[in-house]
Amino acid sequence: MSDADTGGDPHDASEPDDPNDVREEQTVETDEFEPVQVFGESEEMDLRPGSDDCYKCSTCDSVCPVAEVDDEFPGPKFQGPEQWRLKRKGDRDVDESVMSCSNCMRCDSACPSDVPLSQMHNTARGEFVDEQMEKLSREYVRNRILANYRFFAELASRVPRLANFVMGNSLVQAVNERLLGITSEREFPAFADETFREWWTNRGGAKIDSDEKRVAYFHGCYANYNTPAVAKSMVRLYEHFGYEVLVPPQKCSGTPMFANGMLDDARRAAETNVRELAAAIEDGADVVASCTSCSMSLRQEYPELFDFEGTAGVAARTYEALEYLRLHEDLDGALESADADLDDDAFAYHAPCHARNQGVDGQAVELLDRLDGADAEDVGPSCSGISGTYGWKAEKYDTSMAIGAEMFDHMEAADAETGLTECPTCAMQMEHGTGYEVRHPLEVLAEALVDGEH
Repeated sequence: MSDADTGGDPHDASEPDDPNDVREEQTVETDEFEPVQVFGESEEMDLRPGSDDCYKCSTCDSVCPVAEVDDEFPGPKFQGPEQWRLKRKGDRDVDESVMSCSNCMRCDSACPSDVPLSQMHNTARGEFVDEQMEKLSREYVRNRILANYRFFAELASRVPRLANFVMGNSLVQAVNERLLGITSEREFPAFADETFREWWTNRGGAKIDSDEKRVAYFHGCYANYNTPAVAKSMVRLYEHFGYEVLVPPQKCSGTPMFANGMLDDARRAAETNVRELAAAIEDGADVVASCTSCSMSLRQEYPELFDFEGTAGVAARTYEALEYLRLHEDLDGALESADADLDDDAFAYHAPCHARNQGVDGQAVELLDRLDGADAEDVGPSCSGISGTYGWKAEKYDTSMAIGAEMFDHMEAADAETGLTECPTCAMQMEHGTGYEVRHPLEVLAEALVDGEH
């Protein structure tokens, strides 16, 4: 457990019990510099772990996509360690600019001192929403809706055609923008006629039984309700390599909740996910996710923010889907020997920020390079700009598109007309900004290796 969880301060061992005793002993006739006692009694400490490790190099600010296009955003250094220092000195409120952080988490991997910046940002957003945001405000209601997409997607999936008609109506979109602040500039994603879990039940569940090779699939909300083809491809690909696929009960990973400061909602979802995934691990399974934001949430944000039983164990046994196959199977060899008819397909690949944070950003290009008839070009390190729910907010839409402009340009310059990415909301942004069809690497690999198996 961290010092912040216990209320302890790593500096306590070297501090006097009463700072005033030191001041009295050092009093002299001449005016001397007297240091401010930033750290008070240990039970009053509220600084997050690692904040005192920040030495203000501003590397995090230099990689922040929001700060790059929005001069009013103070950047991750302020939102993290500086804000906690200010709060400790003067019991200040959380600055409202924390809601402009897109939760891309690039600052985490950029920091040379391993300051837990996104942990600070998530905690600060949660405090701002709980204590400072008006619960009847348009912003709070809108953010609560976006954060709990799974709840509304489950309702819509019961009548998908009606839901698609209503949400695709321009009048409804205009009303949503005016009343809720959800941008009308974007085309709402369509709900599938059959969800992935419905398909899974109808097919009779797993087609392979194995005590040796078993994975628990965390499909996430979007692959279940909107793009079940991705989830089906994942199942087919893993069964091709002899894995028994388990599909345990699950809630949202919590990613949109973290990004909107809805930490109580995230905790409730995480409790279910950890309980169910820990049970699957007990049954000999590892956890795999097809969405890099979902795997990032399970691997990093859960152990940073929650301390209930099983959290660390689930984090340690969670993998991104292609990452896991590369670790445990000769995926490169299988692709090199595959007799695939991809008709010289060329892809413009965008690595999601959350894939880069996990070190799996280059694997899709490497894998497709081994597949005869396919070519993938990485379109660069820029952020797509949508960052989950961020780009769906009317006041953030222009910022979102400004961030994504570099990616759009690189995609259009690439010798390809199909996009490729592991993140569903990055795919939305890629389609929105370029008009390209966008696919998941799992779909391409399943098409190449499984050749139409169902």
